[in-house]
Amino acid sequence: MRCLRPVRGNGRTITCSRGLSERKGTRMLQIEARRNVAITPSWAHLRLPPFPQVALRVLQLANNENVQLHELSELISSDPAFASEVLTIANSLLYAPRFPASSILQAIAVLGANNLQGLCLTVGVRGYMGKALNQPAMRAIWRHNLACALIADQLASVGHLDRDVAYTAGVMHDIGRLALAVIRPKEYSLLLGAHSGSPASILNAERDLFGWDHCEAGRQLVADWKMPPEFEPIVSEHHATRHKERTWGISEVINMSCRMADTVGCAAFSGCEITPFPELLDELPERERKLFHTTVETLANEIARKIDSVESVRP
Repeated sequence: MRCLRPVRGNGRTITCSRGLSERKGTRMLQIEARRNVAITPSWAHLRLPPFPQVALRVLQLANNENVQLHELSELISSDPAFASEVLTIANSLLYAPRFPASSILQAIAVLGANNLQGLCLTVGVRGYMGKALNQPAMRAIWRHNLACALIADQLASVGHLDRDVAYTAGVMHDIGRLALAVIRPKEYSLLLGAHSGSPASILNAERDLFGWDHCEAGRQLVADWKMPPEFEPIVSEHHATRHKERTWGISEVINMSCRMADTVGCAAFSGCEITPFPELLDELPERERKLFHTTVETLANEIARKIDSVESVRP
């Protein structure tokens, strides 16, 4: 993986001419804006391809305390290509099992149902993006998403939160952005390549292009795809300003992991303004701050190695 770290005559006549030019330019922008509003489709009319149903069904089933392992195994195995990719990643460096699993049922027994959710969603997200991943800007979105999930897993593991839930939430946090990328990959790639600013500043530009930003789109998808309602604040509020005194929960972990993913070199767009790693560490609760990575380099190297292990598996 190669993640680039972002670095931080007559004066009156001329004045009159410039003023006319500026007013003409403003009118053109207003006309273009009205034109964009006119063609912006409602959510119901957006032609969104379906998310891989096996991944969504696993997410729903795994939340059922009474689900049997063989039910999950049969569900995943119903899609041979999906099952093959799940099994390969389960045996990769991402999970580093002591003994490689030779079947989906064995992989589930080793990883557990909750861990399986994140794994299946990782495979589902990559499949959902499809050929769009061939574009560098779209691949940056994918890597940001995966980096966020991996960092969330680590933050949860040094605290008192469920790391499987944190990883799954990290995979899903930018599902709205992935949907926008699938709807209009070329236009969205151009936007991501040209935009500069804070991570949240992209939201206004997305609304201009789509009529929706990726947080609003994510909230809608949670409902449309019948995902657990706990995902709603995660997908819709991960760019919200975080107050240090707030309780440290999964939403706060994802907010932090999203910004850390930018800082380790996996920003969702190249002009993204990043927060220095020491400042992010200062925002962590005391326990997490003591047990987490102390330098950005060690975290970045570990995340890059794990992303490599996933990307080495060809869908």
